[in-house]
Amino acid sequence: MNAVTLSPQFQVFIPQEVRDRVHLEAGQQVQVIAYNDRIELIPIQSPERMRGFLRGIDTSVPREDDRL
Repeated sequence: MNAVTLSPQFQVFIPQEVRDRVHLEAGQQVQVIAYNDRIELIPIQSPERMRGFLRGIDTSVPREDDRL
């Protein structure tokens, strides 16, 4: 587990290991979410980068008999 320190301007340095693991790049935007007592940073992906990420997903959904 990595620990970081908030700067006086409330900035956080994301360790290299974490940046490499989630493929963060300099200048990339992240979404900040406050969830219960924690903060989550979620990388915002460009539509081009997300293209095809659901390829091969099983789209069959079991339905009840009275549904189409």
